[in-house]
Amino acid sequence: MRIAVIGSGYVGLVSGACLSDFGHDVTCIDKDERKIEALRRGEMPIYEPGLDSIVAGNVKMGRLAFSTELGPAVEVADVVFIAVGTPSRRGDGHADLSYVYAAARELAQSLRGFTVVATKSTVPVGTGDEIDRIIRETNPAADVAVVSNPEFLREGNAIDDFRRPDRIVVGIADERARQVMTEVYRPLYLNQAPLVFTTRRTSELIKYAGNAFLAMKITFMNEIADLCEEAGANVQDVARGIGLDQRIGSKFLHAGPGYGGSCFPKDTLALIKSAQDLGKPLRLVETTVAVNDTRKRAMARKVIAACGGDVRGRKISILGLTFKPNTDDMRESPALTIIQALQDAGARVAAYDPEGMEQARSLLENVTFGSDPYDAAEGAEALVIVTEWNAFRAMDFQRLKSIMATPLLVDLRNIYRKEEIRPHGFAYVSVGRPAEDYLSPLHIARDAAQA
Repeated sequence: MRIAVIGSGYVGLVSGACLSDFGHDVTCIDKDERKIEALRRGEMPIYEPGLDSIVAGNVKMGRLAFSTELGPAVEVADVVFIAVGTPSRRGDGHADLSYVYAAARELAQSLRGFTVVATKSTVPVGTGDEIDRIIRETNPAADVAVVSNPEFLREGNAIDDFRRPDRIVVGIADERARQVMTEVYRPLYLNQAPLVFTTRRTSELIKYAGNAFLAMKITFMNEIADLCEEAGANVQDVARGIGLDQRIGSKFLHAGPGYGGSCFPKDTLALIKSAQDLGKPLRLVETTVAVNDTRKRAMARKVIAACGGDVRGRKISILGLTFKPNTDDMRESPALTIIQALQDAGARVAAYDPEGMEQARSLLENVTFGSDPYDAAEGAEALVIVTEWNAFRAMDFQRLKSIMATPLLVDLRNIYRKEEIRPHGFAYVSVGRPAEDYLSPLHIARDAAQA
Protein backbone atom coordinates (compact mmCIF):
# COMPACT_ATOMS: atom_id res chain seq x y z
CA MET A 1 0.00 0.00 0.00
CA ARG A 2 1.02 3.64 -0.44
CA ILE A 3 1.31 5.45 2.86
CA ALA A 4 2.10 9.04 3.81
CA VAL A 5 3.16 9.87 7.36
CA ILE A 6 2.88 13.53 8.35
CA GLY A 7 5.42 14.23 11.06
CA SER A 8 8.85 12.63 11.30
CA GLY A 9 9.34 12.83 15.04
CA TYR A 10 9.45 9.85 17.34
CA VAL A 11 6.07 8.31 16.49
CA GLY A 12 6.04 9.23 12.82
CA LEU A 13 9.56 8.05 12.05
CA VAL A 14 9.30 4.76 13.92
CA SER A 15 5.86 4.02 12.46
CA GLY A 16 6.90 4.95 8.93
CA ALA A 17 10.09 2.91 9.07
CA CYS A 18 8.32 -0.17 10.45
CA LEU A 19 5.46 0.07 7.94
CA SER A 20 7.97 0.24 5.10
CA ASP A 21 9.66 -2.82 6.59
CA PHE A 22 6.33 -4.63 6.15
CA GLY A 23 6.60 -3.93 2.42
CA HIS A 24 4.46 -0.79 2.13
CA ASP A 25 5.65 2.24 0.15
CA VAL A 26 6.03 4.99 2.75
CA THR A 27 6.86 8.68 2.57
CA CYS A 28 7.62 10.47 5.85
CA ILE A 29 6.92 14.19 5.67
CA ASP A 30 8.19 17.00 7.87
CA LYS A 31 8.45 20.77 7.52
CA ASP A 32 11.88 20.78 9.14
CA GLU A 33 14.21 20.81 6.12
CA ARG A 34 17.31 20.09 8.17
CA LYS A 35 15.67 17.03 9.71
CA ILE A 36 14.63 15.69 6.30
CA GLU A 37 18.08 16.29 4.82
CA ALA A 38 19.66 14.50 7.78
CA LEU A 39 17.29 11.55 7.36
CA ARG A 40 18.18 11.33 3.69
CA ARG A 41 21.82 11.06 4.78
CA GLY A 42 20.90 8.30 7.19
CA GLU A 43 21.25 10.46 10.33
CA MET A 44 18.55 9.81 12.94
CA PRO A 45 17.06 12.80 14.82
CA ILE A 46 16.35 10.55 17.83
CA TYR A 47 18.11 7.69 19.56
CA GLU A 48 16.13 4.47 19.26
CA PRO A 49 17.96 1.12 19.15
CA GLY A 50 17.74 -0.50 15.71
CA LEU A 51 15.98 2.39 13.98
CA ASP A 52 18.93 3.50 11.85
CA SER A 53 19.38 0.07 10.27
CA ILE A 54 15.67 -0.28 9.46
CA VAL A 55 15.62 3.16 7.86
CA ALA A 56 18.78 2.48 5.85
CA GLY A 57 17.56 -0.89 4.63
CA ASN A 58 14.19 0.34 3.44
CA VAL A 59 15.57 3.50 1.84
CA LYS A 60 17.94 1.26 -0.10
CA MET A 61 15.03 -0.94 -1.19
CA GLY A 62 13.08 2.12 -2.35
CA ARG A 63 10.22 1.58 0.08
CA LEU A 64 10.96 4.55 2.37
CA ALA A 65 11.42 8.17 1.38
CA PHE A 66 11.55 11.54 3.14
CA SER A 67 10.11 14.83 1.93
CA THR A 68 9.19 18.34 3.00
CA GLU A 69 6.37 18.42 0.42
CA LEU A 70 3.07 17.02 1.61
CA GLY A 71 1.03 17.24 -1.60
CA PRO A 72 2.71 14.66 -3.88
CA ALA A 73 2.73 11.94 -1.21
CA VAL A 74 -0.87 12.55 -0.09
CA GLU A 75 -2.23 12.58 -3.66
CA VAL A 76 -1.24 8.96 -4.23
CA ALA A 77 -1.66 7.64 -0.68
CA ASP A 78 -4.14 4.99 0.36
CA VAL A 79 -3.58 5.99 3.99
CA VAL A 80 -2.33 9.25 5.48
CA PHE A 81 -1.14 9.03 9.07
CA ILE A 82 -1.10 12.19 11.17
CA ALA A 83 1.79 11.82 13.63
CA VAL A 84 2.57 15.37 14.72
CA GLY A 85 3.18 16.55 18.27
CA THR A 86 0.43 17.31 20.78
CA PRO A 87 2.34 19.01 23.63
CA SER A 88 0.64 20.42 26.69
CA ARG A 89 -0.82 23.83 25.93
CA ARG A 90 0.74 26.64 27.87
CA GLY A 91 -1.44 28.06 30.56
CA ASP A 92 -4.13 25.40 30.94
CA GLY A 93 -2.56 21.96 30.35
CA HIS A 94 -4.91 20.94 27.53
CA ALA A 95 -3.36 19.11 24.59
CA ASP A 96 -2.21 21.59 21.95
CA LEU A 97 -3.94 20.37 18.78
CA SER A 98 -2.82 23.19 16.51
CA TYR A 99 -0.33 20.97 14.65
CA VAL A 100 -2.94 18.25 14.16
CA TYR A 101 -5.53 20.64 12.77
CA ALA A 102 -2.97 22.39 10.55
CA ALA A 103 -2.00 19.02 9.08
CA ALA A 104 -5.66 18.21 8.45
CA ARG A 105 -6.22 21.48 6.59
CA GLU A 106 -3.12 21.03 4.46
CA LEU A 107 -3.64 17.39 3.55
CA ALA A 108 -7.31 18.00 2.67
CA GLN A 109 -6.25 20.04 -0.35
CA SER A 110 -4.30 17.13 -1.84
CA LEU A 111 -6.72 14.23 -1.39
CA ARG A 112 -7.45 12.28 -4.56
CA GLY A 113 -9.86 9.34 -4.57
CA PHE A 114 -10.83 7.41 -1.47
CA THR A 115 -8.29 7.99 1.29
CA VAL A 116 -8.10 6.94 4.92
CA VAL A 117 -6.76 9.61 7.28
CA ALA A 118 -5.55 7.93 10.46
CA THR A 119 -4.62 9.84 13.61
CA LYS A 120 -1.53 8.38 15.29
CA SER A 121 -0.95 11.46 17.43
CA THR A 122 -2.25 11.17 20.99
CA VAL A 123 -5.37 13.33 21.01
CA PRO A 124 -8.31 13.96 23.37
CA VAL A 125 -11.63 12.26 22.79
CA GLY A 126 -13.58 13.97 20.02
CA THR A 127 -10.54 15.19 18.07
CA GLY A 128 -11.31 12.88 15.16
CA ASP A 129 -14.70 14.56 14.77
CA GLU A 130 -13.00 17.93 14.36
CA ILE A 131 -10.42 16.55 11.92
CA ASP A 132 -13.27 15.14 9.84
CA ARG A 133 -15.06 18.50 9.91
CA ILE A 134 -11.92 20.43 8.92
CA ILE A 135 -11.16 18.13 5.98
CA ARG A 136 -14.70 18.25 4.61
CA GLU A 137 -14.92 22.01 5.08
CA THR A 138 -11.58 22.51 3.29
CA ASN A 139 -12.35 20.03 0.51
CA PRO A 140 -16.10 19.26 0.26
CA ALA A 141 -15.44 16.83 -2.60
CA ALA A 142 -13.04 14.68 -0.61
CA ASP A 143 -13.83 10.98 -0.39
CA VAL A 144 -12.27 10.39 3.02
CA ALA A 145 -12.64 8.31 6.16
CA VAL A 146 -11.06 9.64 9.34
CA VAL A 147 -10.01 6.94 11.80
CA SER A 148 -8.21 6.82 15.12
CA ASN A 149 -5.16 4.55 15.36
CA PRO A 150 -3.24 5.40 18.54
CA GLU A 151 0.34 4.29 19.04
CA PHE A 152 1.56 2.24 22.00
CA LEU A 153 5.32 2.55 21.60
CA ARG A 154 7.72 2.56 24.52
CA GLU A 155 10.81 4.65 23.93
CA GLY A 156 13.86 2.41 23.87
CA ASN A 157 11.73 -0.55 22.80
CA ALA A 158 9.66 1.00 20.03
CA ILE A 159 10.75 -1.26 17.16
CA ASP A 160 9.81 -4.43 19.01
CA ASP A 161 6.59 -2.82 20.25
CA PHE A 162 5.55 -2.02 16.67
CA ARG A 163 6.47 -5.46 15.36
CA ARG A 164 5.00 -7.42 18.29
CA PRO A 165 2.18 -5.30 19.70
CA ASP A 166 -0.12 -6.35 22.50
CA ARG A 167 -2.96 -4.99 20.41
CA ILE A 168 -3.72 -2.70 17.46
CA VAL A 169 -6.60 -0.33 18.15
CA VAL A 170 -8.54 1.27 15.29
CA GLY A 171 -11.49 3.58 15.82
CA ILE A 172 -13.58 3.40 12.69
CA ALA A 173 -17.06 3.73 11.19
CA ASP A 174 -16.48 3.24 7.45
CA GLU A 175 -16.36 -0.35 6.18
CA ARG A 176 -14.01 0.62 3.34
CA ALA A 177 -11.61 2.09 5.89
CA ARG A 178 -11.83 -1.07 7.96
CA GLN A 179 -10.65 -3.09 4.97
CA VAL A 180 -7.81 -0.66 4.29
CA MET A 181 -6.57 -0.65 7.88
CA THR A 182 -6.79 -4.45 8.01
CA GLU A 183 -4.52 -4.58 4.97
CA VAL A 184 -2.07 -2.08 6.50
CA TYR A 185 -1.62 -4.29 9.55
CA ARG A 186 -2.07 -7.64 7.80
CA PRO A 187 1.54 -8.75 8.54
CA LEU A 188 0.90 -8.29 12.26
CA TYR A 189 -2.58 -9.78 12.13
CA LEU A 190 -1.12 -12.94 10.59
CA ASN A 191 1.10 -13.15 13.69
CA GLN A 192 -2.09 -13.07 15.78
CA ALA A 193 -1.69 -9.56 17.15
CA PRO A 194 -5.24 -8.58 18.24
CA LEU A 195 -6.75 -6.06 15.85
CA VAL A 196 -9.37 -4.25 17.91
CA PHE A 197 -11.97 -2.24 15.99
CA THR A 198 -14.08 0.18 17.97
CA THR A 199 -15.66 3.61 17.62
CA ARG A 200 -13.39 6.57 16.95
CA ARG A 201 -14.07 8.25 20.29
CA THR A 202 -13.52 5.00 22.17
CA SER A 203 -10.19 4.50 20.43
CA GLU A 204 -9.05 8.00 21.37
CA LEU A 205 -9.96 7.39 25.00
CA ILE A 206 -8.22 3.99 25.12
CA LYS A 207 -4.85 5.65 24.62
CA TYR A 208 -5.33 8.17 27.43
CA ALA A 209 -6.91 5.67 29.79
CA GLY A 210 -4.05 3.22 29.29
CA ASN A 211 -1.36 5.79 30.00
CA ALA A 212 -3.20 7.16 33.02
CA PHE A 213 -3.58 3.67 34.49
CA LEU A 214 0.13 2.91 34.08
CA ALA A 215 1.04 6.27 35.60
CA MET A 216 -1.18 5.46 38.59
CA LYS A 217 0.49 2.05 38.92
CA ILE A 218 3.96 3.62 39.05
CA THR A 219 2.86 6.26 41.53
CA PHE A 220 1.12 3.70 43.73
CA MET A 221 4.33 1.69 44.08
CA ASN A 222 6.33 4.83 44.84
CA GLU A 223 4.01 5.59 47.74
CA ILE A 224 4.23 1.97 48.89
CA ALA A 225 8.03 2.36 48.76
CA ASP A 226 7.80 5.25 51.23
CA LEU A 227 5.64 3.13 53.48
CA CYS A 228 8.11 0.24 53.25
CA GLU A 229 10.95 2.44 54.45
CA GLU A 230 8.98 3.44 57.55
CA ALA A 231 7.58 -0.04 58.22
CA GLY A 232 10.82 -1.96 57.74
CA ALA A 233 9.63 -3.80 54.63
CA ASN A 234 11.26 -4.26 51.21
CA VAL A 235 9.39 -2.72 48.27
CA GLN A 236 10.99 -5.06 45.74
CA ASP A 237 9.60 -8.07 47.58
CA VAL A 238 6.23 -6.34 47.88
CA ALA A 239 6.26 -5.65 44.13
CA ARG A 240 7.10 -9.27 43.35
CA GLY A 241 4.47 -10.52 45.75
CA ILE A 242 1.65 -8.52 44.24
CA GLY A 243 2.97 -8.72 40.68
CA LEU A 244 2.61 -12.48 40.63
CA ASP A 245 -1.13 -11.92 40.93
CA GLN A 246 -2.22 -12.12 37.29
CA ARG A 247 -4.92 -9.54 37.94
CA ILE A 248 -2.16 -7.03 38.71
CA GLY A 249 0.88 -8.13 36.69
CA SER A 250 4.55 -7.41 37.31
CA LYS A 251 5.11 -4.48 34.93
CA PHE A 252 5.30 -0.87 36.09
CA LEU A 253 5.77 -1.89 39.73
CA HIS A 254 9.35 -0.65 40.12
CA ALA A 255 9.79 2.04 42.74
CA GLY A 256 11.84 5.04 41.69
CA PRO A 257 12.04 8.82 41.43
CA GLY A 258 8.76 9.27 39.54
CA TYR A 259 7.64 8.99 35.93
CA GLY A 260 8.59 11.36 33.14
CA GLY A 261 8.93 11.32 29.36
CA SER A 262 6.90 12.44 26.41
CA CYS A 263 3.66 10.60 27.21
CA PHE A 264 2.65 10.10 30.83
CA PRO A 265 3.03 13.71 32.07
CA LYS A 266 1.23 15.41 29.19
CA ASP A 267 -1.35 12.66 28.63
CA THR A 268 -2.46 12.46 32.25
CA LEU A 269 -2.77 16.24 32.33
CA ALA A 270 -4.73 16.36 29.06
CA LEU A 271 -7.07 13.61 30.30
CA ILE A 272 -7.67 15.54 33.53
CA LYS A 273 -8.55 18.68 31.59
CA SER A 274 -10.89 16.84 29.21
CA ALA A 275 -12.68 15.19 32.12
CA GLN A 276 -13.06 18.49 33.94
CA ASP A 277 -14.52 20.09 30.80
CA LEU A 278 -17.07 17.28 30.63
CA GLY A 279 -17.94 17.73 34.30
CA LYS A 280 -16.56 14.32 35.28
CA PRO A 281 -13.30 14.96 37.14
CA LEU A 282 -10.91 12.04 37.52
CA ARG A 283 -9.78 12.32 41.13
CA LEU A 284 -7.42 9.34 41.02
CA VAL A 285 -5.58 10.73 38.01
CA GLU A 286 -5.46 14.21 39.52
CA THR A 287 -3.87 12.79 42.67
CA THR A 288 -1.44 10.71 40.60
CA VAL A 289 -0.15 13.83 38.86
CA ALA A 290 0.18 15.74 42.14
CA VAL A 291 2.01 12.89 43.91
CA ASN A 292 4.38 12.38 40.99
CA ASP A 293 5.23 16.08 40.84
CA THR A 294 6.16 16.19 44.52
CA ARG A 295 8.10 12.92 44.44
CA LYS A 296 10.91 14.27 42.26
CA ARG A 297 11.88 16.97 44.76
CA ALA A 298 11.40 14.43 47.55
CA MET A 299 14.15 12.34 45.93
CA ALA A 300 16.46 15.35 46.06
CA ARG A 301 15.68 15.67 49.76
CA LYS A 302 16.56 11.99 50.12
CA VAL A 303 19.98 12.68 48.62
CA ILE A 304 20.49 15.67 50.90
CA ALA A 305 19.52 13.61 53.95
CA ALA A 306 21.97 10.87 52.95
CA CYS A 307 24.68 13.54 52.85
CA GLY A 308 23.95 14.53 56.44
CA GLY A 309 21.37 17.21 55.71
CA ASP A 310 23.67 19.77 54.08
CA VAL A 311 25.04 19.76 50.52
CA ARG A 312 26.05 23.42 50.26
CA GLY A 313 29.28 23.65 48.33
CA ARG A 314 29.53 19.87 48.02
CA LYS A 315 29.84 18.00 44.74
CA ILE A 316 27.00 15.59 43.92
CA SER A 317 27.35 13.35 40.87
CA ILE A 318 24.24 12.31 38.92
CA LEU A 319 24.28 9.18 36.75
CA GLY A 320 21.44 9.11 34.22
CA LEU A 321 19.69 12.16 32.82
CA THR A 322 17.09 10.80 30.39
CA PHE A 323 13.69 9.84 31.76
CA LYS A 324 14.43 6.16 31.04
CA PRO A 325 17.27 4.12 29.51
CA ASN A 326 17.74 3.46 25.79
CA THR A 327 16.53 6.89 24.72
CA ASP A 328 17.93 10.41 24.51
CA ASP A 329 14.61 11.93 25.59
CA MET A 330 14.90 14.43 28.44
CA ARG A 331 11.27 15.51 28.51
CA GLU A 332 9.95 15.72 32.08
CA SER A 333 12.87 13.62 33.29
CA PRO A 334 13.10 13.29 37.08
CA ALA A 335 16.76 14.20 36.77
CA LEU A 336 15.85 17.76 35.77
CA THR A 337 13.88 18.39 38.95
CA ILE A 338 16.35 16.55 41.18
CA ILE A 339 19.30 18.51 39.85
CA GLN A 340 17.49 21.82 40.22
CA ALA A 341 16.52 20.99 43.81
CA LEU A 342 20.11 20.02 44.65
CA GLN A 343 21.37 23.25 43.14
CA ASP A 344 18.75 25.18 45.10
CA ALA A 345 20.27 23.61 48.22
CA GLY A 346 23.72 24.84 47.22
CA ALA A 347 25.22 21.67 45.72
CA ARG A 348 27.68 21.59 42.86
CA VAL A 349 26.36 19.05 40.35
CA ALA A 350 28.23 16.86 37.88
CA ALA A 351 26.41 14.45 35.57
CA TYR A 352 26.79 11.75 32.96
CA ASP A 353 24.36 9.98 30.62
CA PRO A 354 25.20 7.57 27.76
CA GLU A 355 22.83 9.23 25.23
CA GLY A 356 21.20 12.31 26.77
CA MET A 357 24.14 14.68 27.16
CA GLU A 358 23.46 16.81 24.09
CA GLN A 359 19.85 17.49 25.05
CA ALA A 360 20.80 17.93 28.70
CA ARG A 361 23.25 20.72 27.90
CA SER A 362 20.44 22.82 26.50
CA LEU A 363 18.21 22.22 29.53
CA LEU A 364 20.59 22.41 32.48
CA GLU A 365 22.72 25.27 33.76
CA ASN A 366 25.83 25.19 35.92
CA VAL A 367 26.25 21.43 35.56
CA THR A 368 29.61 19.82 34.85
CA PHE A 369 29.24 16.98 32.35
CA GLY A 370 31.58 14.02 32.68
CA SER A 371 32.95 11.95 29.83
CA ASP A 372 32.02 8.74 31.66
CA PRO A 373 30.66 7.72 35.09
CA TYR A 374 34.10 7.86 36.70
CA ASP A 375 34.92 11.29 35.32
CA ALA A 376 31.61 12.60 36.71
CA ALA A 377 32.20 10.90 40.07
CA GLU A 378 35.70 12.25 40.71
CA GLY A 379 35.76 14.27 43.92
CA ALA A 380 32.02 13.74 44.54
CA GLU A 381 30.57 13.31 48.00
CA ALA A 382 27.62 11.31 46.68
CA LEU A 383 26.92 9.30 43.54
CA VAL A 384 23.22 9.25 42.62
CA ILE A 385 21.74 6.79 40.11
CA VAL A 386 18.66 8.41 38.56
CA THR A 387 18.27 6.40 35.33
CA GLU A 388 18.90 2.64 35.18
CA TRP A 389 21.18 2.46 32.14
CA ASN A 390 22.93 -0.91 31.74
CA ALA A 391 26.25 0.95 31.78
CA PHE A 392 25.68 1.65 35.50
CA ARG A 393 24.87 -1.93 36.55
CA ALA A 394 28.42 -3.23 36.92
CA MET A 395 30.56 -0.29 37.99
CA ASP A 396 34.02 -0.66 39.52
CA PHE A 397 33.37 0.40 43.13
CA GLN A 398 36.98 0.06 44.17
CA ARG A 399 37.88 2.59 41.50
CA LEU A 400 34.97 4.81 42.51
CA LYS A 401 36.02 4.70 46.16
CA SER A 402 39.54 5.79 45.22
CA ILE A 403 38.36 8.88 43.33
CA MET A 404 35.32 10.01 45.35
CA ALA A 405 35.55 12.31 48.33
CA THR A 406 32.98 10.21 50.20
CA PRO A 407 31.98 6.64 49.25
CA LEU A 408 28.20 7.17 49.20
CA LEU A 409 25.83 5.68 46.62
CA VAL A 410 22.20 6.82 46.46
CA ASP A 411 20.47 4.28 44.22
CA LEU A 412 17.09 5.71 43.19
CA ARG A 413 16.42 2.78 40.84
CA ASN A 414 17.39 -0.12 43.16
CA ILE A 415 19.70 -1.66 40.58
CA TYR A 416 22.11 -2.85 43.30
CA ARG A 417 21.73 -4.90 46.46
CA LYS A 418 23.32 -4.13 49.80
CA GLU A 419 25.34 -7.34 49.58
CA GLU A 420 27.04 -6.01 46.44
CA ILE A 421 27.87 -2.62 47.92
CA ARG A 422 28.90 -3.29 51.52
CA PRO A 423 32.14 -5.20 50.75
CA HIS A 424 33.44 -2.07 49.00
CA GLY A 425 32.90 0.12 52.04
CA PHE A 426 30.26 2.30 50.43
CA ALA A 427 27.40 3.98 52.22
CA TYR A 428 24.31 2.82 50.39
CA VAL A 429 20.82 4.32 50.25
CA SER A 430 18.07 2.92 48.04
CA VAL A 431 14.31 3.30 47.64
CA GLY A 432 11.69 1.42 49.65
CA ARG A 433 14.01 -0.75 51.72
CA PRO A 434 14.19 -0.89 55.52
CA ALA A 435 16.86 1.09 57.37
CA GLU A 436 18.83 -2.02 58.29
CA ASP A 437 19.34 -2.71 54.58
CA TYR A 438 21.41 0.47 54.27
CA LEU A 439 25.09 0.86 55.01
CA SER A 440 25.04 4.40 56.35
CA PRO A 441 27.89 6.91 56.63
CA LEU A 442 27.78 6.27 60.39
CA HIS A 443 28.62 2.60 59.77
CA ILE A 444 31.57 3.61 57.63
CA ALA A 445 32.87 5.99 60.29
CA ARG A 446 32.52 3.31 62.97
CA ASP A 447 34.23 0.66 60.87
CA ALA A 448 37.07 3.02 60.03
CA ALA A 449 37.58 3.83 63.72
CA GLN A 450 37.76 0.13 64.58
CA ALA A 451 40.17 -0.67 61.79
